[in-house]
Amino acid sequence: MTTTTWKVDNLKCAGCGNTITRSLSKMKGVKRVEVHVETGEIVVVHDELDETNLKSKLAKIGYPPAGESNKLQSAMSYVSCAIGKI
Repeated sequence: MTTTTWKVDNLKCAGCGNTITRSLSKMKGVKRVEVHVETGEIVVVHDELDETNLKSKLAKIGYPPAGESNKLQSAMSYVSCAIGKI
């Protein structure tokens, strides 16, 4: 079991956290996801997954590693934020 922690961009609220948790939890090998909105951190407990795949999934839903965000990802995060609140 491996625990990986990242700071991510565009993490604004619990809705964002719900979206991230749902998306990463669907990945094979992910055991637990913790989202800390206050610090902008995501903690993933997994079975030796390729961290590049986890980062890619986060970027696709609008939450890339800190400092790597672009305007499209920022816009995507607003949409996933709204979906996460539902």
